[in-house]
Amino acid sequence: QVQLVESGGGLVQPGGSLRLSCAASGFTFSSSAMSWVRQAPGKGLEWVSGINSGGSRRNYADSVKDRFTISRDNAKNTLYLQMNSLKLEDTAVYYCTIPSAGTRGQGTQVTVSS
Repeated sequence: QVQLVESGGGLVQPGGSLRLSCAASGFTFSSSAMSWVRQAPGKGLEWVSGINSGGSRRNYADSVKDRFTISRDNAKNTLYLQMNSLKLEDTAVYYCTIPSAGTRGQGTQVTVSS
């Protein structure tokens, strides 16, 4: 069955960096557009970034543009999110998703705090 397993979250100070990974299995990863979404405490899901199946097209929410970079390695069935210049408001659980299927993983917690 489809599995998405996120990792790489943690506690980081403002201005710091983290790299999230999402290991995918159970479907043809190289043919699937993928996205990252996040959910801050007490708030709804927020779309963060998306990438097409080949990795040539990437889109970002205005709130993370120029700070976050989405990428993928189709040979490793893995999706990434490089997060730089982290802010307090980036604190959330981050999920990788298959937009076409509405599927997401269990999430990884990112906490930005001084």
